[in-house]
Amino acid sequence: MTARRTVTCPTCSKPVEWTPASRWRPFCSERCKLVDAGAWATEAYRVPVAAADADADRDDEAPPREGGKPS
Repeated sequence: MTARRTVTCPTCSKPVEWTPASRWRPFCSERCKLVDAGAWATEAYRVPVAAADADADRDDEAPPREGGKPS
């Protein structure tokens, strides 16, 4: 016998059973899924970038060639 796993909807915090029958998992409904997608689309959610990571990306760039024109 398998144990039923319940997760919390990330949008409204309602309990959601983690089963194939839960069509919108981890969300409780299509509405909650769309609310979350809209928050990403409007940049309400952001993935932080550490300053060290941003500096490392710049180090990978090749320096300009002689004469000031990039390769």
